[in-house]
Amino acid sequence: MARWLSFFAEYNFTVEYKPGRLNVVADALSLRPDFETVVKPNSETVTVAVMTSSVPSTTLYGDVRRAYAQDGEIVKLLTHLSQPSRESLKRLSSAYRSASDRYTTRDGLLYYTAVSGDTPRVVIPDDTDLRLRIMFEYHDAPIGGHRGREKTYLTVSRDFYWPRQYQFVRKYVRACEICQRVKSSPSLRAPLQPLPVLAECWESISMDFVFGLPKDARGNTGILVFVDRFSKMVHLVAVPETITASGCACVFIDTIFRLHGLPRELVSDRDPRFTADFWRSVFKSLGTRLKMSTSDHPESDGQTERANRVLEEILRG
Repeated sequence: MARWLSFFAEYNFTVEYKPGRLNVVADALSLRPDFETVVKPNSETVTVAVMTSSVPSTTLYGDVRRAYAQDGEIVKLLTHLSQPSRESLKRLSSAYRSASDRYTTRDGLLYYTAVSGDTPRVVIPDDTDLRLRIMFEYHDAPIGGHRGREKTYLTVSRDFYWPRQYQFVRKYVRACEICQRVKSSPSLRAPLQPLPVLAECWESISMDFVFGLPKDARGNTGILVFVDRFSKMVHLVAVPETITASGCACVFIDTIFRLHGLPRELVSDRDPRFTADFWRSVFKSLGTRLKMSTSDHPESDGQTERANRVLEEILRG
């Protein structure tokens, strides 16, 4: 499904619902009795296949090259970079003139480098439609995941540059219909005493479940989330809803212990799997201290709850 969504995201179209009683053409083509048996029973079976190839008419970088010609300031800058002179430098606006040494050209594209050693980024001209297309691919497309303002800005600014880029991204994300409809706004609460964080990675881990997801090929409908409370690194493991305490222990050993060793403490909620005697005895023998949140207070395990929320928002978007 994600592959097809990414494919159709390249095209601008509208899906319209048509009731079955009005869609007579489809019924006539699918219910014709003379087409019911295409191959005769005694004839040799013939396999017919149709291969189609659909390529967008234009690429993003091709549109960027063509849009340069519509931006007078960029045309002057490209002229100066191809044939630098004092006269061409004077024709530039003050913003481009003061930073002309930060721009370079390659393969017909204009690149901007903020500081020495930074990765050059493609300059986008003053074309609102082109900028909206980039925002759609980096925010609305399935691979974008409808992430928030800061993460969307980081991914967009990694590849592209234009003036007041942060304000443009902030306005776009704020106006996103799916983000407004799906994402929950955090409510303000009284100040809480945070749990102390240890000084090294994977010494303190928080974990939680996310259930109610569509079945995968192995029948898993949940995800077991592990979060390192120091580095914020996340591990996600698909699990069935019927997983037991011993199954959780096996997942922990195969995923966390195998890669990062044994933690000193483990933070979780009071899920029956985490309060089981087997789970407690295993980690008691290993020397790992179990910390469990107070009942009806999920904010005690806030890092994992936040990771769960981001995961659910990406899957819903």
